[in-house]
Amino acid sequence: MNNPRIAWLLTSAFYYWQPFLSKFSQLFPETTVFTSRWHGFAPGLKDSFKVEIVGKRKIIAIAKASTGYGNNFTYLPLNVINRLLKLKPHVIFSNSFGIWTILALLFKPLGKWRVVIAYEGSSPSVDFRNLARRLFLRRVMVRAADACITNSQAGQDYLVEILNAERDRVFLHPYEVPSSHALLASSSGDRPPIVPIRRPVFLYVGSIIPRKGLDLLLEACSLLQKQGRRDYTLLVVGDGSQREELENFCQKNNLTAYVQWIGRVDYDHLGSYFQKADVFVFPTLEDTWGVVALEAMVAGKPILCSRWAGACELVVEGENGYCFDPRDRERLAQLMRCFIDDPDLATSMGSKAGKLMSKYTPETAAEFLGKVTSLVLET
Repeated sequence: MNNPRIAWLLTSAFYYWQPFLSKFSQLFPETTVFTSRWHGFAPGLKDSFKVEIVGKRKIIAIAKASTGYGNNFTYLPLNVINRLLKLKPHVIFSNSFGIWTILALLFKPLGKWRVVIAYEGSSPSVDFRNLARRLFLRRVMVRAADACITNSQAGQDYLVEILNAERDRVFLHPYEVPSSHALLASSSGDRPPIVPIRRPVFLYVGSIIPRKGLDLLLEACSLLQKQGRRDYTLLVVGDGSQREELENFCQKNNLTAYVQWIGRVDYDHLGSYFQKADVFVFPTLEDTWGVVALEAMVAGKPILCSRWAGACELVVEGENGYCFDPRDRERLAQLMRCFIDDPDLATSMGSKAGKLMSKYTPETAAEFLGKVTSLVLET
């Protein structure tokens, strides 16, 4: 089929979705992204694909969790189906198992379109392995869909082994990947000043909430302090409900000289901090994927990555970084000491991280998605 119409249904078209969408739209110019949360285009990607904003989403907490995503219901505007019936797409890519995916599947006979379910990756709070009704509905949705895609092996295993998807209809390749061009573009603007720092520089980027595990990283820093290891800096980029608590922790544990609180940074300036860093630390207690870890690797930085992040699958132990359980503070402190004691380690590992990411680019993601599109159109 020449020039098929493609629709993407994304509850939030945040910056990490945009690099591959811009390349995918070059392959399929009649691509439209429907979203209920839009922050604008990432640097260097302005107007690189079509966007239609469909109302606003509402996230309703059903059961909160201190260290995970919790159980949430996401309400999405139902009028998206009117937009789809007007567009008449040949293929719809829909994120996860929410209302929009249900609507795309229900109206599939009327719209005569194909549906591909995009499942970022597996994690306890989003898999609902112990909720029979949720699993039943998801299994029905998987059977009704034409294919599924996922970033991670864990995601593929969940779709095949838990939801009983046909293995030859589940396609694995990281598609939520950063653009080195966009990241470099975000390092060119003005940025907040950084006071003189000790190297190596460890970098944390993310929300300051319990799920992200920053408190565990700071506890590892406290262990380093007690061990007399003080020749380093931790830059904390982000903001959130836990910030005041953790700043107080730093004061009580004599960490104020080693921890700099940068605050929230616009994506336009984020690249500056990746360039400033030597090592990226991702201590999350639950993340289905974690594009920020890939952004660090694109910037040529090694990563200390939580085993509870989907992106840990891209860590080759001892080559481009290390995986760890963030609850094991002693192990995290030990890994940080490796970089403190060997100034050249970050450079050598960072080079390998950059080379690894050459396989996972927006271009390769778009090619992968193009093959999936062609396959479902042929069935």
